[in-house]
Amino acid sequence: MAKKSLLFLAFMLVGCAHLRLSGGDLDKVVKPAFVSRIEEGAGPKSLVFREDDVYRDKLKRLDPKEADRRLQVKLLQTSRFAISERLRAVTLSHLPAEAPWNQTVSGALVAQALESFLVEEVPANAPDFQLLKPLGADAVVEFVVQDYGMRSEAGRAGAYVRGFARMFMLEGGEIWRRPFDEDEVRDHVATLDPFQVGKDPTIFRNQMARLLDKVARECADELAPVDRRGGKPIKTGSTELNEKSDSTHKTGRENELDNELPSPSDSPQKTGRETEIKLENGADKQAGEHGPTAPGMQTPTEAPVQTK
Repeated sequence: MAKKSLLFLAFMLVGCAHLRLSGGDLDKVVKPAFVSRIEEGAGPKSLVFREDDVYRDKLKRLDPKEADRRLQVKLLQTSRFAISERLRAVTLSHLPAEAPWNQTVSGALVAQALESFLVEEVPANAPDFQLLKPLGADAVVEFVVQDYGMRSEAGRAGAYVRGFARMFMLEGGEIWRRPFDEDEVRDHVATLDPFQVGKDPTIFRNQMARLLDKVARECADELAPVDRRGGKPIKTGSTELNEKSDSTHKTGRENELDNELPSPSDSPQKTGRETEIKLENGADKQAGEHGPTAPGMQTPTEAPVQTK
């Protein structure tokens, strides 16, 4: 039994290992596709009131588990699509205008090929990446969010997000992997007030945007290795510029991201400690199990996404 446990632990460590992208491997990539998804059960989670006794007096008769459930409903107002899509879109926006990043498969075509995969959906099953081959894709850059939400220690609450990014060839072989783990509480930068977030969930959205943008910038840096033989910026008029970068081909859903998760330059929301938790039961019932979908995020402008 002990041997099996050690083997499982070794497997998990290998699966989470950081694999650097070499310039030689990137030079082999011609047309990458970007995919971003959230695993089933990843979140958003509220681990605030059950894990931090500081709030018990302020909850009065409200059970901590119920308080977390109500707060989680508020966190659901930031859609799962907006969380995953921001990683993809912001990473693309920071990549250099050179091969292969100026020849990525359009995000709308990826969504169409994978059908309901990029739509707000639970469970979010892993896609069949072979469906991207007819689009000319030879590699995939994938972002996977495995856990995210809000937690608290010693009366200091903050947002967190965990997962990994990777790049692999469709013919086989992973050439890049980077786990990410951003936690405001662990990093001693937590400033959220759960009572204030319960009244104004956009405060949580702003914090998540900052964490996701940090991850995206770091991923973009690693996806542009300097030890390349090719990949220099392509001159205007070159035959390799037969398709614009995907960052300029935004779907209707992508155009809503600025409203869903504001950019890091937005001024932070003011917070203040409240004496009571005021999380409306009516909003809980309206949000339902899957949470509300952000307005205006139904139809892409490039090509319709078929949903099953």
